[in-house]
Amino acid sequence: MVKLTGADYVQAMFSRIASRYDLMNRLMTAGQDTRWRREVIHRTQLPPDGRLLDLGAGTGDLAREAELQEPTSWVVAADFTLDMMRVGRAHYISTKLNWLAVDALCIPVPNESFEAVVSGFLLRNVIDIDQCLREQYRVLKPGGYMVALDTTRPPENFLRPLINFYLHIIIPNLGRIITGEADAYTYLPESTESFLEAEQLAANMKETGYHQVGFRRLMFGTIALHWGRK
Repeated sequence: MVKLTGADYVQAMFSRIASRYDLMNRLMTAGQDTRWRREVIHRTQLPPDGRLLDLGAGTGDLAREAELQEPTSWVVAADFTLDMMRVGRAHYISTKLNWLAVDALCIPVPNESFEAVVSGFLLRNVIDIDQCLREQYRVLKPGGYMVALDTTRPPENFLRPLINFYLHIIIPNLGRIITGEADAYTYLPESTESFLEAEQLAANMKETGYHQVGFRRLMFGTIALHWGRK
């Protein structure tokens, strides 16, 4: 058997859990992820008839939230895992939402195509974060916002043992019960702990060229919402 690594491993993993991905997100966050996604779209300040790219869209939760908040918008949900997008298209019928198979490191659209670029739990899965940030910056129109929701390394405080127990025991076992894929939900805490701290990601965004960069931590410091403007 060929052992998959890097992008191939991530793609295969998300294909296996696609049918239960949304349910697991609701359970792992106690439903808070829906509120976080509302804030992501709100922070884009998407204008009427604006264009928004949901990069690493998965089943399209952020893209659909954009349509709800700004019904006149033109939204593209882009991902490199076809099975995730198939699940999204089957569960949520929309005549307006556009789906695109795409590598987040090489987005096949012209420069300055979107008023907003958003992502939910994308950045910790890419093999080159800075290239991903550059591509989002390239396709963003001047004055537009990039907003990213992702995991971040939990802080060192008195809650750390409880957070570790939740990440390394509760989530993998919940993933095994709900999806039958404990390995996928072992990857989640491992990738979270190896990902950039929120402060470092903000610094990388500034180096890419974004200004008005900011972030705030969520869920006991394990999630961070980042934003920046071109």
